[in-house]
Amino acid sequence: MSEATPTTNPKPTEGVHHLGLTVPALDETRAFFTDVLRFEQVGEVPDYPAVFLSDGTVMLTLWQAQDADPVAFDRGRVVGLHHFALRVADADSLDAVHTRLADAAGVEVEFAPEALGGGPTRHMMCTIPGGIRMELIAPAA
Repeated sequence: MSEATPTTNPKPTEGVHHLGLTVPALDETRAFFTDVLRFEQVGEVPDYPAVFLSDGTVMLTLWQAQDADPVAFDRGRVVGLHHFALRVADADSLDAVHTRLADAAGVEVEFAPEALGGGPTRHMMCTIPGGIRMELIAPAA
């Protein structure tokens, strides 16, 4: 095994490229990301059906669930996505997005911005339209 050079990442991965979520109501979840969180729609496959959204850093793929009564995730009994977390610029941005989320249709705020583990990083948790848990994190400066 050779040593890594300064221009070579010794780890084989470099972060999240995109996250794919199956949702029970594609249009409702798309509207949440575009209207509330200001993501941009960067693609669509209507026959699949799927939409591709981006905040300029991460891309989300949203798929329409094919079952009319999809099963909700239960972290104690089902293997799968517990939640996903998006980074925000700072504590002020976290407070501002919390206000938007508290007023957004189909969103349930689990807890308002608070210190993460007693440290300077702040976070909040909510459930987005369709029942998927989303965390927002404002890392300490």
